[in-house]
Amino acid sequence: MSGTDKKPRLCVFRSNKHIYAQLIDDSKKQTILSVSDAKLKKGKMTKADLGKEIGKTIAKMALEKKIEKVVFDRGPYKYHGRVKAVAEGAREGGLKF
Repeated sequence: MSGTDKKPRLCVFRSNKHIYAQLIDDSKKQTILSVSDAKLKKGKMTKADLGKEIGKTIAKMALEKKIEKVVFDRGPYKYHGRVKAVAEGAREGGLKF
């Protein structure tokens, strides 16, 4: 799985406390965008809600850079919980997988 300039890879990493998402252009070996929940105002949000917000945020930033299609890379994680929430948030934000 690899991303290009026109269709970058949306990579998701989750730890016990935080969730991160980044758009990567593998042909140039550089990160285009990066977002984490460490900088969001959390309030009383669940981890799944934070994942959805991360997805929406990265989708908004990607659309500003005229990126509409991505390849979703969930890594070693199951498509469940926070990882699924990031994907759903990105789709709601306008990204196409």
